[in-house]
Amino acid sequence: MNRQSRHSHRDDLVGEHPFGDTGQLILLIIFLAVWVIDSFVLKLSTFLVQYVSLFLRVPLGIIFLFFAGYLAQQGMKVVFGEEREGPQVIEKGVFKLVRHPVYLGCILFYVALVIFTLSIFATVICSTIIVFYHYLAKYEERLLLANFGDEYEEYMNSVPMWIPRIKP
Repeated sequence: MNRQSRHSHRDDLVGEHPFGDTGQLILLIIFLAVWVIDSFVLKLSTFLVQYVSLFLRVPLGIIFLFFAGYLAQQGMKVVFGEEREGPQVIEKGVFKLVRHPVYLGCILFYVALVIFTLSIFATVICSTIIVFYHYLAKYEERLLLANFGDEYEEYMNSVPMWIPRIKP
């Protein structure tokens, strides 16, 4: 069951890709299996760890995990934590930084795990996951453009899709 049908009672939500949740779950399982097996059992593609210090990888990975959790949690809180009068473009909280904070949080989670062990096999799966999230985001943006037109287009022009702007 996708999020759209689970939240069909929520008239203020526009929707998402019908296979988005299933695809995310499948890719999560594949990634974790490859990452654990390669990083901790077979160690076939983790040779780069000998060149990058654990004292660099662990703090960097923790920073990525922190931002991943923050973006995902805050994005979910804004979308599902409050019911709005009707569908509208959400432009508050982390949605002022990037248009897809929850997906970006998920991506940063995968990147953090790759940073910890530098598994090349996991990096390949992570790259596939990033492409998948980009596909989901573009799909959802087409829905939002169809529903909100110029208002969403203005939002797209003022808020970056993935990488927050650093404003002086």
